Amino acid sequence: MLIEGITPLTTQKSKFSLPEGIHYLNCATRAPLSKSVEQAGHDAISRDANPFGLRPDDFFSGSVRVRALFSELINNPDPDRIAIVPSVSYAMAVVARNLPNKPGIRAGQTIVLLDSEFPSDVYAWDRVNKELGLRIKTVPMPDEFPRGARWNEQLLEAIGPDTALVLAPPVHWMYGIQFDLEAIGKRAREVGAWFAVDGTQAIGALPFDLTACQPDVVVCAGYKWLMGPYSLGLAYFGPAFDEGIPLEEGWMNRLDSNQFHRLMDYQPIYRPKAYRYNVGEQSHFIQMPMLEASLTQLLDWKPERIQAYTEELTKNAWPALEQLGCQVEPINGSKGRSHHLVGLWLPEYADSLAVQQALLAQKVAVSPRARALRIAPHVYNTPADIDALVSVLTEVL
Repeated sequence: MLIEGITPLTTQKSKFSLPEGIHYLNCATRAPLSKSVEQAGHDAISRDANPFGLRPDDFFSGSVRVRALFSELINNPDPDRIAIVPSVSYAMAVVARNLPNKPGIRAGQTIVLLDSEFPSDVYAWDRVNKELGLRIKTVPMPDEFPRGARWNEQLLEAIGPDTALVLAPPVHWMYGIQFDLEAIGKRAREVGAWFAVDGTQAIGALPFDLTACQPDVVVCAGYKWLMGPYSLGLAYFGPAFDEGIPLEEGWMNRLDSNQFHRLMDYQPIYRPKAYRYNVGEQSHFIQMPMLEASLTQLLDWKPERIQAYTEELTKNAWPALEQLGCQVEPINGSKGRSHHLVGLWLPEYADSLAVQQALLAQKVAVSPRARALRIAPHVYNTPADIDALVSVLTEVL
């Protein structure tokens, strides 16, 4: 997939410290840190060794830069709508906490989820469902192959006047099947439902346009396709949450909290928009510079170039693996599959765990998910990594 007017990426392997001889095709589990992110962490630790001269504004400036970078990545015009969160589960807990105050919420309404969604996007609703009398409506994955177009249709069909909340990702975390967020967002707005997006398995590697899909919430963990450190993530909260209830009452989230000499003058007013949803100690003096470095690098690489690179890297592998009895979702625009995360359905006789162990024995890293192998390449991968994958699978299938 060549993109007109955009210079294609070549391999970026030299920017990483991955050892020779391993074939890491598992960014969907955890991204390796680039050398620039690694160096940003070392530099941050060195600064922390001597905090002399630390100013009040230094508690805030790092997150200001990161909010701006993430906003550019997702086409968000207002960085004040970005909160610093530790995890997807934290942001989803914010949504659950505020769902009782959603206008028009009533018993009997539904929360629409996809089949086999990531647990953090499922567990969040148990308590609020019991309190409000809501129920989960799960949209099953179609049995017939290919699945993407029909799954998208079924999801849209499941959204109706009784829907309180819709949760959908850009791509399914196990299979890489894409979902048409623009169509889903439009349908959610038509029925007055909130629309939440877990972008963890896409944002950074797949183009994402917030202004097009208009979600109420977008959350993204930092350690996968944002290629940053663990336990640090970012979340967008739209206008529906401007007067909402945070999970914790952090002092940094209040107005004028950078005026340390006046902290004892307790402030009832929050900083604007999403600031009230920041996790406590949101400065993250070591991790924040690392995330800043990774976001800066991603904006240079550009998600559309990452998609093009991973497509070119893997395009010959899928026909070869289909000859072995595997299945791969076809490319079908926003209803097919991504290139950075691909679910490879194994033949029915194959044990995905046993196949993964055979791959690991040859230093090929992928993730087994149900009957599929999740293949997740990035710009540090080379054709040799894909050749190793195909070679081992040819032997064991």
